[in-house]
Amino acid sequence: MSDDSVVDPFDGEVLDLVVPSSLDDIRIDRVLSMLTGLSRAEAHAVLVGGGVSLDDRVVLKASTSVSEGQRLVAILPAPESGIVEPDPSVPIDVVLDDVDFAVVNKAPGQVVHPGAGQRHGTLVAGLLALYPEMQELSAQGLCEPLRPGIVHRLDKGTSGVLVVAKTPEGYRNLSNQLAERVMERTYLGMVEGHVTEERGVVDAPIGRSTRTPTLMAVRADGRAARTGYEVLARIDKPHAMTLLRLQLDTGRTHQIRVHLMTIGHPVVNDPRYGHRRDKRLVEDRFFLHSTTLAFAHPRSGEWITASVPLPPDLAGLVPAGVEL
Repeated sequence: MSDDSVVDPFDGEVLDLVVPSSLDDIRIDRVLSMLTGLSRAEAHAVLVGGGVSLDDRVVLKASTSVSEGQRLVAILPAPESGIVEPDPSVPIDVVLDDVDFAVVNKAPGQVVHPGAGQRHGTLVAGLLALYPEMQELSAQGLCEPLRPGIVHRLDKGTSGVLVVAKTPEGYRNLSNQLAERVMERTYLGMVEGHVTEERGVVDAPIGRSTRTPTLMAVRADGRAARTGYEVLARIDKPHAMTLLRLQLDTGRTHQIRVHLMTIGHPVVNDPRYGHRRDKRLVEDRFFLHSTTLAFAHPRSGEWITASVPLPPDLAGLVPAGVEL
């Protein structure tokens, strides 16, 4: 999804821990059950699906024993049922409000929809308090129950604009525009190092990493993915960085972050795909912002453009005088 991606079906809670002495020499399927509450059958399904690794090696056999000190990583299944309760306490920054859709400015650290890792306080819960009619999209079978109106999404650490549907007509039309690559999505991203070319395109398929199941990677058998970039500024202090304007031609999970890492310029402060820790940003907040969305109005066909500026935490890393 991108990060910034179309809804990804492989989207559950991540379990990431160092095996304690109390779990030493216990079968991995039993360990998963003990730690998560999954049944042994559910734990086995996660294993055979390639969702578990020990010390960055995927484990497929349920009989494998864990050892004290190993790093255990597992992606647990997201909940498939239930409804989202409206929550008026969730702040929603509405950029554009229409009968068929709303464009909102997602805050960094905000989760778009419920998953195994977070059931409450999501963007969807706040949206349902504002727009109760969105619940009908799930009731009619147009959306998954926990994702009413969600056309696309942003990662927890990414801020900026995204569009949600409020009516069946809006959902169908906007989803088609996204699938047919009519919708334009523009980001600002700060990356490590100086990007040499003034502009370019990363055209490389993306799939789930066979080494670490919590990550995405460029893979020959992955789904087609294409990201365009343009250099806005090269920065020398406090270390070499490049500010990029990025254009998504497709929307794969973590696409921008994977593509930029692949060309040797990971997003600044990215905990999964980067290296350097930039103390000017809070932990798990990387420099990636969805700045502009453009699409055709679902009914009139009028071209709609919605933009939001960089939030203060990211703007503070941009030197004075740089034009965005």
